[in-house]
Amino acid sequence: MTHLPPPPADLLRDAALFLDFDGTLVELAEHPEAVAVDARLAALIERLSDRLDGRVAIISGRPVSGIRALFGDPHFAISGSHGLEVRWPDGRHERAERPAALDRIVTEMKAFATATSGVLVEEKPLGAALHYRAVPAAETAAHALATRLAADAGLHLQTGKMMVEVRVPGADKGTALHALMQSPAMAGRRPVFLGDDDTDEPAMVAARTLGGAGVLIGAPRDTAAAYRLDTVAQTLHWLEAATESLAA
Repeated sequence: MTHLPPPPADLLRDAALFLDFDGTLVELAEHPEAVAVDARLAALIERLSDRLDGRVAIISGRPVSGIRALFGDPHFAISGSHGLEVRWPDGRHERAERPAALDRIVTEMKAFATATSGVLVEEKPLGAALHYRAVPAAETAAHALATRLAADAGLHLQTGKMMVEVRVPGADKGTALHALMQSPAMAGRRPVFLGDDDTDEPAMVAARTLGGAGVLIGAPRDTAAAYRLDTVAQTLHWLEAATESLAA
């Protein structure tokens, strides 16, 4: 496994910045609703957007509505649901169609969660996820259920940190980054993507393909990223230093 250096402070100069949310900007929580955006993070993203002339976007597995609520209806671009929906700064919202099969999938997942103490179901506009962070022993059963549900409905099986999701196919965080790079503000810039999970790897690859770089957050692992930071705390510190570098 290749040792990755920390990103240089001037990495964002003339760049377009793309940020994962959970595990990158905020610590992972047992339930998505337990996460909050504090004043420090909100101010940091606002400063970054200002210094980069609006070239900032969040690419998350959360739905767009969830990110908007956490940041108080922000003006930056958001790609949610692993690239299946995008809200542009001008308010346009593009989203894939929700399949009827998701209603049955949610029902079966809730039955499983009721029978398995500690498992949580996250309902999304275009998917449903089982979180088993509080009960790691449920991993095998959760994955078996999600695998069956995805196969039966012809949907995509998405794995992540202590979770497994069944969602609409046809997009990922890499396609999201490519789509966002087509916007006039970001076109022709060098993309930089920060993320922590396996679900972020397509965006790492996309950033590298377009002449930019990925930054892995967390423990070393096989990745397409060029740089690495250990923790969310280090990530916020680096973003603050990078923001100051942009003002120099």
